[in-house]
Amino acid sequence: MHQFWQEHSRDSSLQEMMLDSGALQLTREDTPEILALLPSLERQEVLELGAGIGRFTGLLAGLARHVTAVDFMESFLMQNRQENGHHPNIVFLQADVTGLQLPSQSFDLIFSNWLFMYLSDDELRNVAQRMLSWLRPGGHLFFRESCFHQSGDSPRAFNPTLYRTPAEYNRLLTSAHKIFGDELYGFDLVMSRSVQTYIKRKQNRNQVCWLLQKVSRNHEATRGYDTFQQFLDSEQYAARSIQRYEWVFGPGFVSTGGLETTKELVSMLSLQAGQQVLDIGCGLGGSDFYMAKESGVQVLGIDLSHNMVELALERAQKEAGSLVQFEVGDATRRMFPEGSFDVVYSRDTILHVADKSTLFGRVLVWLKPGGQLLVSDYCCGPRPWSKAFTEYVRQRGYSLLTPQEYGQVLKEAGFTQVQALDRTERMLSALTQELQELEQNWERFVQEFSEDEFESMASGWREKLQRCADGDQCWGVFYAVKPQ
Repeated sequence: MHQFWQEHSRDSSLQEMMLDSGALQLTREDTPEILALLPSLERQEVLELGAGIGRFTGLLAGLARHVTAVDFMESFLMQNRQENGHHPNIVFLQADVTGLQLPSQSFDLIFSNWLFMYLSDDELRNVAQRMLSWLRPGGHLFFRESCFHQSGDSPRAFNPTLYRTPAEYNRLLTSAHKIFGDELYGFDLVMSRSVQTYIKRKQNRNQVCWLLQKVSRNHEATRGYDTFQQFLDSEQYAARSIQRYEWVFGPGFVSTGGLETTKELVSMLSLQAGQQVLDIGCGLGGSDFYMAKESGVQVLGIDLSHNMVELALERAQKEAGSLVQFEVGDATRRMFPEGSFDVVYSRDTILHVADKSTLFGRVLVWLKPGGQLLVSDYCCGPRPWSKAFTEYVRQRGYSLLTPQEYGQVLKEAGFTQVQALDRTERMLSALTQELQELEQNWERFVQEFSEDEFESMASGWREKLQRCADGDQCWGVFYAVKPQ
């Protein structure tokens, strides 16, 4: 690497650092985009790894209390110091990140731009352990890398860069652990998304950035997985499971009623062209493409399942001039500025969230005054539940409320004009129709999948129908408005 960068840094220029002759225009556009994804840096201690010639160093110093800028190339640090040395809150450190020694729990944010792609898997695991040590509990790691997507063309390879898929980066970082006293810590995903500037300028979605948070892992793992995201992508939303769901619900959908139910729900909103919509739990993006096409709204779809978002991004590439963006994101950890959205929309997702009160409090902040919230979600009937339903909820890790309880949570969060509608009959109708169509198309389904998978899907639908008929499972639709 040292030899490589000696050959590519004779002028220590921005073009050399980015390995792109159009670097000046790109950095003008993607720098504010990247900075907008960071948590608040006020009074924060920042560690910048691979600081290079200081593209971000001075900007970080203007936001944070202190920045430690690290790079292993002396020429880069000299240029960085020349550009940013007037900031009294920057310390410059020449070091190789794989052997870097820093005080434990001394930083609130670690920032890295195009560094990890130069590390082997073993080196990255080692650095991940070190970063967990350097971060304070609740601290964040932000990094941006050049990737490739498995469904697309492999990128040009130039030594010594190691290209990985976004999923591989996610796996390597979230599998790291560190023990402090009696506490076990790891990284949980906050968000991961393609840099929109590169999509706009180069039709390139392979520039990807992440925000992770250091969290305690002193809790029971989700069925043997380190994170809830790993559980979803390996179990309920494994790639083949998604394909089966979409087969039943229709192209672009993985929730009850597919497009028809989406049309019914969206009709409850007064969408206007140019409005900003956030879809929490966007799945494959069917609702998002529908809202954008029919109403001209701009939609950000977020989903914790990497498998879902990867497929949604593939669909988005086929939508010329699409107003829809997607990211892998955890709505319970994601941060948006106050008043970012006109509408927040969610389909059958918040059943995974135990602390709904806190989430809806955050949603209230994200909405503009007068902004609308529309949610459909699995709900439950009065307790006690049957043993079968209790086990079903436990196995899936759901957190269910009655429609009335759900509506009360929205009111207590500060929403007005709350409508809490029990639409179980609509769910029953959709489930019955879907089961009939599945059974009528048995041969076609089995050709595409298998007899065992058919029986699994069909029995799952029959069990849903029975749970609804027993009064254990309900389906709710909730509408609310942020006060003016």
